[in-house]
Amino acid sequence: MSDERHGWTTASVDAVPRVHAAEDPTPGLVLVYSRLHPHLPSALPFSADLTTLGREADNSLSIPEAAVSRYHARIERRGTEWWVVDLGSTNGTVVGGYRVKEHRLVDHDLVRVGDSLFRYAATGVYRYGAYRLDGSVVGTARPVQHAIRDSELVGGSQIDAILDRIDKVARTQLSVVVTGESGTGKELVARELHRWSGRQGAFQAINCAALPASLLESELFGYRKGAFTGATTDKVGLVRAAHGGTLFLDEIGDMPVEAQAKLLRVLQERQVTPLGSTTPQTVDVRVVCATHRDLDAFVAEGRFRGDLLARLRELVISLPALRHRREDLFRLVRHFLDASGQRDARVSFPYLLAIAHYDWPYNVRELESAVKLSLALADGRELDLPHLPASVQHALDHHGTVRTRDSMPPASAAKISTAGRSQAPDEAELRALLVRHRGNIAAVGRELGKERMQIHRWLKRYGIDIEDFRDE
Repeated sequence: MSDERHGWTTASVDAVPRVHAAEDPTPGLVLVYSRLHPHLPSALPFSADLTTLGREADNSLSIPEAAVSRYHARIERRGTEWWVVDLGSTNGTVVGGYRVKEHRLVDHDLVRVGDSLFRYAATGVYRYGAYRLDGSVVGTARPVQHAIRDSELVGGSQIDAILDRIDKVARTQLSVVVTGESGTGKELVARELHRWSGRQGAFQAINCAALPASLLESELFGYRKGAFTGATTDKVGLVRAAHGGTLFLDEIGDMPVEAQAKLLRVLQERQVTPLGSTTPQTVDVRVVCATHRDLDAFVAEGRFRGDLLARLRELVISLPALRHRREDLFRLVRHFLDASGQRDARVSFPYLLAIAHYDWPYNVRELESAVKLSLALADGRELDLPHLPASVQHALDHHGTVRTRDSMPPASAAKISTAGRSQAPDEAELRALLVRHRGNIAAVGRELGKERMQIHRWLKRYGIDIEDFRDE
């Protein structure tokens, strides 16, 4: 079946229209993995009338594999909502790991039909069609065109859009704040900004959370001999060391207030004064910061200077969590295998099924560690489910069972009781959610259906310190 309006067919995976995500309200399924991925389109836009999936050729998406029934499932619109309905298939339709008769689709839901996995995208599905799971790109359908090549930022549509943004601003003097959860690749973005900036100076990086206030200031601004006990020689700080280049301040939200004031002066005056000196030195640095904190909330709490944030946040680049771009998992696994010199390593379907259903709280960094462990345990054999960390294997504990309250894991069961609530959780409930999500404010907000600022208000009401729930 073809969609002549858009020139899209299941028979020709290259027949994908070039549509900018901001202009495309279309929902659909994005291919996460299938053994047949070389022959399947990377995106399935939903039809206004009816979208069907099955083995027969007259389905909207034909998946010719034995695990798929002739007419397996349909996608139907009910008002403003989209539902997936199982058509009495032999192996069932699985959403979020649970077998369903019908299910209202929510953005990022993982849908399994036979042995093919898809992520539901509530909007902008056409932009994903240009990106193949083997890493190739359909050039005529690519929604962005940029000059960046050989990037360590690996992925499809969402990462390509970030690289396009980097390409547009790299040669400007704009200060950039890179946001995203731990392990999403914030430093890689900073390095790409420097690499494509044309600046001849060095790239200097420091983790603001790793040093106490006194050491952080001396590392950043340098000092003169005799400035304090132990200062036996002059030290060039990182600001001066980055002269003509890029200064990357990781975890900027953890910078002490005293150091924030000095950094603001550096940015305003383009001069740095080493500790123990009265003579300022001119510097030319481009500042890139990274944080997983809510800096606006920190400003409201008096923990971060608003005037400094205004200086630093001339541009924001936000990195998506890995669980929101599961279509990149296979590509990332292959990238890590290649980087380890295991280009010919094979990966089993149960292995990919598990990594697709795991939420990856520490994102790409955690996935890389999992692949390295798998290579060590597999000892040159096919990477299989037992070679994954136990936490990832557990993602399949309930896979394929019928969704009931008793069979749901604790996190899912809590969603039933908390979703759509209008009242605030009590302190015990909020603490339990913080424990489960390891202090991830965004994850707690998603579960409660609330914005991050509301979660911060409740933390303040109950006198809860979020750092008590975050891993060291």
